[in-house]
Amino acid sequence: MFQRLDQVEARLAELDQALMDPATLSNRRRMRELTRERSRIVPVVERWRELQKLEEELAGARELLADPEYRDIARAEIAELEERIPALKQELKLALLPPDPFEGRDVILEIRAGTGGDEACLFAADLLRMYTRYAESQGWKVELISASEITVGGVGGRTAVGYREVITQISGDDAYTHLQWESGVHRVQRVPLTETQGRIHTSAATVAILPVADEVEVDIADSDLRIDVYRASGPGGQSVNTTDSAVRITHLPTGLVVTCQDEKSQHKNKAKALKVLAARLLEKMQAEQDAVEAEERRSQIGSGDRSERIRTYNFPQNRLTDHRIGLTLYQLDRIVEGDLDPVISALNAEFQARMLARMDDAGA
Repeated sequence: MFQRLDQVEARLAELDQALMDPATLSNRRRMRELTRERSRIVPVVERWRELQKLEEELAGARELLADPEYRDIARAEIAELEERIPALKQELKLALLPPDPFEGRDVILEIRAGTGGDEACLFAADLLRMYTRYAESQGWKVELISASEITVGGVGGRTAVGYREVITQISGDDAYTHLQWESGVHRVQRVPLTETQGRIHTSAATVAILPVADEVEVDIADSDLRIDVYRASGPGGQSVNTTDSAVRITHLPTGLVVTCQDEKSQHKNKAKALKVLAARLLEKMQAEQDAVEAEERRSQIGSGDRSERIRTYNFPQNRLTDHRIGLTLYQLDRIVEGDLDPVISALNAEFQARMLARMDDAGA
């Protein structure tokens, strides 16, 4: 597994030289790509050099065992090094895992109500709040792209806002890395706002995480688009639903349709809709590529299919269960308020373990 690390070390030297080249400095895209690659390689090289140093020290300590005067010191040093070296090798293995092609990207978050009527719409709103609060805790930016909002009346005159569909963009360091496992069907079990008999109902909402596409990855020709403008519906004021500002874009080759009416400006709505369309096209291209290669989609846990039930939120038991990895946590009250770290950390750890197992099998 470590045989190619000399090549990685040489690649770091090449990157350092390239990053000082005036041609690179004048090309922002190239500069970003090389900087990102270097940031991935540096931890690998640092751990590799440290491992080589420790192994040299271990060899030297073993030689001292033959000298009675230094034997006790050598044994203590050997014990310490034999404990540190395996841990460092494990860190190095993790650093060598191939990066996801979309690592470092911002994401498009899409949430849609599924089975369960109004309760599913309320659950979609709960998921949006959960992800928004988690994003805020990470210092990320959340921008609403479009929303189909409803108001639900409940027992005792209570009301709440739900969503048939809501789309946002989440921008920030490692947004995709942290959220990539959230795609799928999320199921909720609880007493709905509208329930008069106190019975527990089961509803569902679908979550999709789409990496924001770079312009060079998805080429959308103007001739492939049909763009319709119309008057926005829903709560208005200040020209939102009094002018033809809403935009519907149809991608003719694939039949994909994206609408956006959140902004007052037709131009801004068009720009947002095109961004969502590019993300969906990128997802489609990636899924088709993976199907041809007969591989799991980007090595995701589970199939990644949106029809797959990935998680259950049981409010009466304060329990969250992620069915893909058998994770159960009795802290649902904290998780739905945005404390997603325990779930995301467990998913990333499982993903890394599976990738490491494959690497070990390949090297066997």
